[in-house]
Amino acid sequence: MTDKTKAENFRITKIDGTRYIRTPLMLFIGVVFLTLVMGLLLWSAKWRMDPDPLRVHDAGDLNSLLPSVIGLTQGSLDSGNKVEVTQNGVGFFPPLLRDIAAAKETVHIEMYIWYDSKIANELAQLLARKAREGVEVRVLVDGSGGRQIGKVEDLLIEAGVKVERFHPIRFSNLARLNNRDHRKIIVIDGRIAYLGGYGIADEWTGNAQDKKHFRDTGVRIEGPAVNRIQGAFCENWIEETGEILAGHKYFPKPVAAGGVPTHLAYTSPSGSVSSVQILYYLAIKAARKELIIQNPYLLPDPDAIEALEEAVDRGVKVMIMVPSTAATDSPVVQHASHHHFGSLLKRGVRLFEYDRTLLHQKVFIVDGIWSSVGSTNFDSRSFELNDEIMIGIVDRGIASELREAFQADLKYTKERKFEEWQNRSLWHKLKDGLAYLANEQL
Repeated sequence: MTDKTKAENFRITKIDGTRYIRTPLMLFIGVVFLTLVMGLLLWSAKWRMDPDPLRVHDAGDLNSLLPSVIGLTQGSLDSGNKVEVTQNGVGFFPPLLRDIAAAKETVHIEMYIWYDSKIANELAQLLARKAREGVEVRVLVDGSGGRQIGKVEDLLIEAGVKVERFHPIRFSNLARLNNRDHRKIIVIDGRIAYLGGYGIADEWTGNAQDKKHFRDTGVRIEGPAVNRIQGAFCENWIEETGEILAGHKYFPKPVAAGGVPTHLAYTSPSGSVSSVQILYYLAIKAARKELIIQNPYLLPDPDAIEALEEAVDRGVKVMIMVPSTAATDSPVVQHASHHHFGSLLKRGVRLFEYDRTLLHQKVFIVDGIWSSVGSTNFDSRSFELNDEIMIGIVDRGIASELREAFQADLKYTKERKFEEWQNRSLWHKLKDGLAYLANEQL
């Protein structure tokens, strides 16, 4: 005997003493999907044990701490490099395209964002031509950031370019979907390398003249450091393909090209504190006079916040520049970062919001001596979940050039003040608090 009871959106049916819940198929699929997504997010946020708070005793100034910075980030100080700063797309794409056009043996690209766009098509046409000329061209694009690569991928493959996706979006990668390859690396003939914050999209062309053209910074490098950057590319290429690139073609004997010492820090999630997180933390600890930070996302962990506040206490002039909520590509992230603005401002950290366009560079400058450029955002995602890369540069000239660029950017910013910040609207505070709840995933 069957007793049926109707509910608003589903039916509870009793058959032979057993109750069954019948729901619309799409509702059931939606609930299952949402459960899986939430489970994945929670798992990825807690996939490693939370470490003890970072601390360092008697760190000393930059000169005394630099060997520790290099050693603890598993790098080495390579002398004899030529380093050129590239500002915005006008400084990045023209030399890059010229260097690729002159390539004789190999071109390797590891990229997070690659959109179907005018610059992407121009680059793809050039890469395809080089591949047909016999140059080995390899492209590793992130499975998430490269979803919009479009017809460019077919063009590359047809020409003989080896194209691979890092952690492509598929069921077998479910446990790794939150680990993204956020690095931006280009290596040409094992002799020239580019790295920074750029993506392959029209937004990275131009000169940051409007909100459709981003503000970014990178470096072009020749010399022994290129050998290490090539190694960073090979790490993820081997993971996805199993192909080990060994031999003089890929790792030529290092030859001095200039007089700039550099050291590299790159990381993949391993469950321990990452090299790039240690690099950021120790850079803050080393500052004695001035610390300048430009980053699109400011969601530091408590250790970094404490280090920033201690830097101010010992007399360091700390200046941080981020994009405004009106200029960023992710207002939610900016609102989450506002969670810390009050305490930082109260302690004396100077905060500037860049309003011209998305400010996307990841730049540190310490005491006008040491600087770093790369892909790492100042947040938990970059420190714990993404594959990232930074290059440390020990050169007053490069530090001065980056500092001058910071000063030029200031005219497009608004400096936040503690009293004004405390009096922002209740709605603004509510958005900041709600956004911060998801800070580990942003």
